[in-house]
Amino acid sequence: MLDAGPTDETLLEVNNIEVIYNHVILVLKGVSLSVKKGGITALLGGNGAGKTTTLKAISNLLHSERGEVTKGSILYQGERVQDLDPAALVKRGVIQVMEGRHCFEHLTVEENLLTGAYTRGDGKGAIEADLQMVYEYFPRLKERRRSQAGYTSGGEQQMTAIGRALMSRPQTVLLDEPSMGLAPQLVEQIFEIVKSVNENEGVSFLLAEQNTNVALRYAHQGYILENGRVVLDGPAADLRENQDVKEFYLGMSDEGRKSFRDVRSYRRRKRWLA
Repeated sequence: MLDAGPTDETLLEVNNIEVIYNHVILVLKGVSLSVKKGGITALLGGNGAGKTTTLKAISNLLHSERGEVTKGSILYQGERVQDLDPAALVKRGVIQVMEGRHCFEHLTVEENLLTGAYTRGDGKGAIEADLQMVYEYFPRLKERRRSQAGYTSGGEQQMTAIGRALMSRPQTVLLDEPSMGLAPQLVEQIFEIVKSVNENEGVSFLLAEQNTNVALRYAHQGYILENGRVVLDGPAADLRENQDVKEFYLGMSDEGRKSFRDVRSYRRRKRWLA
């Protein structure tokens, strides 16, 4: 049991990056963030804010979509990694769980999990031990381990995707929209497991999430993106109490819950950019 929380050591550092698609479309405009070792960092914002692009820039998956980092730098453990092959980054301990619960539908749940250990060379015994560790965090997957992944529920597929990432023995997991399409009870369950893995295994998480309310309850640090820029950041506890965040993202103000129309008015005001 580690349960030490984030340290002062910066594991991942993104410095003022710009991302362009198809040589013309500027998507990220000077994004900077850091992930502390042993911490959970939330990357927040609405659809189209640039969260997924930020994660793909870090994991070097932009080239498949004709995107590239044109300015700035990405450092992992103090070393520049933005020019690495994605597989080389996985070997360094950074793995992304893609949005949309990507599984190999024709494989069983257990076969999906074992594909996460493909790059490891520490023997069958260590891999089997980690498989049992994943089943301890996700008992539902143990029950469904012989089922074809394509016929499992959305929540089970999300668990499978996260469990497969854990099988690679990562230091850092980039988790993209873990709550998407899931019932509220399942969302809480997924985040509780993320918290447990973080505390017990020392795995750091950078998670992109639209559900600001849930993410800020589990994260240590948060960054809010708007139109490809970081507009607000700080300790998650401070962001939860920030009046702008309450009003614009949580739908709350000093007068109580505001209507959707009122909350949308932040796009015209943007008080934190004034």
